[in-house]
Amino acid sequence: MKFLFFDEVSIDLSDARKWYKDQKEGLEEEFSDEIKRALLKIRRYPFGHSIRYRNIRIAHLERFPYNIHFYIDEVLSQIVITAIVHQKRHLSTSMKRGR
Repeated sequence: MKFLFFDEVSIDLSDARKWYKDQKEGLEEEFSDEIKRALLKIRRYPFGHSIRYRNIRIAHLERFPYNIHFYIDEVLSQIVITAIVHQKRHLSTSMKRGR
């Protein structure tokens, strides 16, 4: 399956990377590497995450307190990433992006 990303996901990532870079030089790269590993895991096992709301599944990062929100479009054979957000961010923020 191919990935498709909502436009807002690039903002999510940019904001998070900036915050981590401000905390410690190089930490933003470690965050990016963790995102890449999580995306590979999602691609391998897209149905391995249960549906949480509106057909959206949530994958948790192992090291950083962020979640990847996504749904599976079986017709188009795509995994659609709707948000990459901090775990403390209110769920309604991600839900507004909907489909």
